[in-house]
This record gives sequence, C-alpha cells and structure tokens, in this order.
Amino acid sequence: MKDLSNYRKSYEKSELLESNIPEDPINLFNRWFHETEDLGGVEEVNAMTVATIGLDGFPKSRVVLLKKFNEEGFIFFTNYDSEKGIAIQNNPNVCLSFFWHSMERQVIIKGMAQKTSETVSDNYFDSRPDGSKLGAIASDQSRVIASRAVLDQKLFELEQQYAGKEIPRPTNWGGYIVSPVEVEFWQGRPNRLHDRIRYTLQEDFSWKIERLSS
Repeated sequence: MKDLSNYRKSYEKSELLESNIPEDPINLFNRWFHETEDLGGVEEVNAMTVATIGLDGFPKSRVVLLKKFNEEGFIFFTNYDSEKGIAIQNNPNVCLSFFWHSMERQVIIKGMAQKTSETVSDNYFDSRPDGSKLGAIASDQSRVIASRAVLDQKLFELEQQYAGKEIPRPTNWGGYIVSPVEVEFWQGRPNRLHDRIRYTLQEDFSWKIERLSS
C-alpha cells in the first residue's frame, strides 16, 4: 500500500470574506471563472465534474465541459440516452463541481437538471466542427461495443454519407441546464482553516449566505 500521508500543500493565495462577495452566487462564480481564465493558467477552466445517481442507486461522477452559464443555470451537452442522461431522467438532482487547483479554489453546485430547448441544442450543435457532429451520431454513448473498430467504421460510413451535406442534430443529443439551489465556494487557506461560503436558494428566490467551518 502506498502511503500518501505526507502529500501536503499550504494554501495561501487568497481569502473569501463576507465583506467582498455579492448577494448572488452567479456573480461570484462569474468573477472566479474569469479570474481563473485570466490568471490561473488553467487549460480548460470550463471542465467540471457532473455527479448523478444511477439506476443502480450508486452516485457516479464524470468530467464534462460547461458551455454556458447565466442567472438561470449551467448548461452542458450530452447524449440523452447515455448513462448520465438516463440517470438524470430518473433523478434530476445533480451536483456540479469545479476544482481550480492553481487558484486554490473549488465550487460545488447542487441543482436540478432539465433539458434545454431544442433551439439551444440546435444552435450549439450547429457551432460544432463536422467531426464532433459525426461523433455524436456515431457513438451510442455508454453502450458496450466489441472494439474500437466499431466506432471507427461507423464514423467512416457517416463521413461518406454526409460528405458535402448538412449534418443534422440527433434527436437524442442536446443540452441540460442545471438550475442551482445551493452553491458553495471554497477558498484554500493556511493550516487547513479554509474559507467556505454557502449560498442557499430561498422560497422568495433570494439567496441565504452562510459561512461553514472548514
């Protein structure tokens, strides 16, 4: 067994205080996102972990790319027939998390996922490179296949089929928007006494702000 007990780092880059945060968590997320994009040296600042509860009762997490966020929520795209899509259909309560190591920051978002409008899905699909469009059609995401050659052959056939033609969005592929009900911001601090601020959505759609112990 490998002993990892000496893997330690002191977090000292910033602080998170009630005196310098907005009333709305989306505004703070926007600030942190762009600070990470501009200063953090993170290659894919929009990479996030999406956790769902599967039909087997187990949680499962995977990394996907955030494609849009606003006051309504956080949008990503996927195959609706994938394992995550089926899990969301069965239980729309999901958790998103971002860990920006270089900024010593983490954001955890609890919310409910629902499909975006077809217009939103169409517009994003149309913006993708042709290879990504064909990949979405070729892959029966999360299904067992015999070999990599199965995917390569399907992609080859689709390239011939759609050569010089418009590539339509599959009806089982599109966006989800996660409407947040709780957003927690974590800023690493020295001595493991980290700053944790939690926003919780209230019945009047205002946000309750609380500090959590590290």
